[in-house]
Amino acid sequence: MGYRVKEIREQRNMTQEELERRSGVSRQTISAIENDKVRAEEVKVGTLLALASALDTTIDCLFFEKAV
Repeated sequence: MGYRVKEIREQRNMTQEELERRSGVSRQTISAIENDKVRAEEVKVGTLLALASALDTTIDCLFFEKAV
């Protein structure tokens, strides 16, 4: 999941700091997620919702690439 968060964030030309401001999720947590320092199942649903909303995507897109 972490690589998808980073990939989507970079596609949106966002820094971790900007994602922090938009989502309310700390930069440290964003960094830990992006670098797989926490397992996906340990990330709270509220955190996933906040990140997805700030990235203008859905939670499932944070986990899976859309099929072509």
